[in-house]
Amino acid sequence: MTAPTLGSLRWLPAAERPDLLAAPVAAALPALTAAAWVAEIDADLADTTAFSDAYAVPLAASANCVVVAARRAGETTLAACVVLATTRADVNGLVRRHLGARKTSFAPQDVAVAESGMAFGGITPVGLPGSWPLLVDAAVAAADLVVVGSGIRGSKLAVPGTALAALPGAQVLDGLGQPPAAPAPPAAPRERAPDDSDVGWGERPSDVSDDDRRYLEDRPPHWGSD
Repeated sequence: MTAPTLGSLRWLPAAERPDLLAAPVAAALPALTAAAWVAEIDADLADTTAFSDAYAVPLAASANCVVVAARRAGETTLAACVVLATTRADVNGLVRRHLGARKTSFAPQDVAVAESGMAFGGITPVGLPGSWPLLVDAAVAAADLVVVGSGIRGSKLAVPGTALAALPGAQVLDGLGQPPAAPAPPAAPRERAPDDSDVGWGERPSDVSDDDRRYLEDRPPHWGSD
């Protein structure tokens, strides 16, 4: 097998480096329908943007796996969504409707870690509990090779998109990954009214008594002129 060329990383067959994988991920490798590759990274650079910048792996070649809590009839179930790193999972729209939930949200960090058996920031679709729905964006499924977590923060996996789409419980959904919302335009500068000065609401006369000066400076504009 020829190792992939992805960024500045040295990729090795994942089966040869179980020390770079979380236990559930290593256990799930034999069931993959295609070869998986692993590369060691700095654990402090596991977050997607930092990883992309440090190792020259384009965001479009990476996918994020997020754990979602779906609530219905007083019960909460967990699911996972896999979308390209250039998009955001449509958790409150498509995911909620697909799961038939009344409300969906990102699962709390401690819950995601405890239930997946993986490190936060390294959670991957490979090796997740079989009872979880696994929703895979169509763009991920169509990718020749996509970089995902390895279950730990100290490495990354590279897996064909077709292998992710073939994982147990996986369902491929069009539109699961949505473009991030555009930033709001900056607010227009507030125009000051002609009488909005730093010395009071009224004019500052040059030749009046102290009492009259105080009256004119403190006078609200709608009082008019004497």
